[in-house]
Amino acid sequence: MNDITLPKAVDDFVAATNAHDANDLAAVFGDGATVGDDGKTWAGEAEIREWIQGHLIGPRVVLTPTSFADDRLVASADGDFPGGPLSFAFVFGIKDDRVTSLAIDPV
Repeated sequence: MNDITLPKAVDDFVAATNAHDANDLAAVFGDGATVGDDGKTWAGEAEIREWIQGHLIGPRVVLTPTSFADDRLVASADGDFPGGPLSFAFVFGIKDDRVTSLAIDPV
């Protein structure tokens, strides 16, 4: 991964996303986690699984990290969507090696 050292939760998120494994991806998130993406917030396991399927698994997103600092991952995302690859910033809240919050914005 371009010699970028990632915290376990972030590394697990990238690996599960790139493997297109919805169950492993859902397991990265802790109880009560939230995801903010596309101007909407998904909260709790059921909504996060919906977001995972619609935003990562369905379009077969592959992330290539380009930098990580202060809980902020910048990555190139490619997949079955128009205009790719696109760069996004993923800002993680992490506790006990699990994602508690994730905010995603275009870079």
